[in-house]
Amino acid sequence: MLFLSVRNAARWVTATGPETVLAGLVDALERDVRRWPQFERTPRLASHSDVGVIELMPTTDGEQYAFKYVNGHPGNPAHGLPTVAAFGVLADVRTGYPTFLAEMTLLTALRTAATSALAARWLAPPDVDVMALVGAGSQAEFQALAMRSQLGVRRLRVVDVDPGAVEKLVRNLAPLGFEIEVCASVAQAVRGVGLVTTCTADKQNATVLHLEDLTPGAHVNAIGGDCPGKTELDPRILDHADVVVEHAPQTRIEGEVQQRPADFPVTELWQVVRGERPGRTAPTRTTVFDSVGFAIEDFCVLAYARDAVRGTPFAEDVDLVATPEDPKDLFGMLGAPVPV
Repeated sequence: MLFLSVRNAARWVTATGPETVLAGLVDALERDVRRWPQFERTPRLASHSDVGVIELMPTTDGEQYAFKYVNGHPGNPAHGLPTVAAFGVLADVRTGYPTFLAEMTLLTALRTAATSALAARWLAPPDVDVMALVGAGSQAEFQALAMRSQLGVRRLRVVDVDPGAVEKLVRNLAPLGFEIEVCASVAQAVRGVGLVTTCTADKQNATVLHLEDLTPGAHVNAIGGDCPGKTELDPRILDHADVVVEHAPQTRIEGEVQQRPADFPVTELWQVVRGERPGRTAPTRTTVFDSVGFAIEDFCVLAYARDAVRGTPFAEDVDLVATPEDPKDLFGMLGAPVPV
C-alpha cells in the first residue's frame, strides 16, 4: 500500500510550492464538487468531550472509499500540540483493500483553504484585492495563499488576540510577497473589505464578527465554527446574507446556522458550481460560506495527493494489510510455530 508520511507530505508541498499545490487542489475540488450527487453523503461521526472532539469522516463514489480520522482540541497548543491532527485512507471498493494511507494534518490544512478559495471563486465580489483575516492561527497562511491563487489577493488585514500568532503569520507571509496590515480590532480589519475569513479556534459560541462592521456585498468565509456550540458570527449576519454550505444536514448541527431554525434557507456549494442555484441573489447582498469541512473534500485531497506523489521519492510502500500467498491460509503466514 502506498504511504505518504508527514515528512514526505511536507517535502512534496515544499518542492512543488504550496501555492501551486493549492491552485491544483482547487481545480480538483471543483471537479469533485460538480459530481457531488454521485458521492455517499453522511454527516461525520463525532465523539465530543469537554476538551475537544474526535471524528471519523467517511465517503465513497462507488469506486473508491475514503475516510479521515481527525480531532479538534483548541487547548492543544498549550501542550505543544496542534489543534488538529489527522490521517486518512483510500480503499478500492471492489476488494475493500486499502490502497493509500496518508498523514492528513497538512492535507487537511490544504483542503480547507482550497475549499474556501473555491467558494470565493464563485461567491466573492469582483476585483477583490484585500482580504481580512480574523484569526492568525495554523490555517491563516494557507487561506492567504489559496485566495491569492484564485483571486490575486496580495493585501491582508490581520487581527488575532494572540500577538505571537500575528508575528508568526507576518514572518511566514511577508517574504512571499504579501502586504500585511496588522489591525487592533476586527472592526478595523474588515472595514471596507470585500473578502473576510474568520478562522478562530475557541470552542464556544463567540461573536468575533458583527453585522455593523461588514461592508454590504462582502463575502465571508466562516471556517472556525465546526462543531456544536462553536460559532464565530453575529447571527444577524446570517439573516442578511445568502448562506452557502457544504452538506446542509451536517452544517445545521455544526456550522454557523446551528444558531438558526432548522428551516433556515441555505444553498449547497455544489448547486452553485453546477449552476442550479445562485450563490448571490443581489450585488449588495452579503454572502457567507458556512464551512465545517466535509468528507468529500478529504476524498479529493487524498486522491490528489496520491496521484501527485505516486512514482516519486515522496511515496513509500507500507506493509499494513496482510496478503497471504494463499488467501485462505492466513495461519500459514506464521510459518511453523513451535508446538506447546
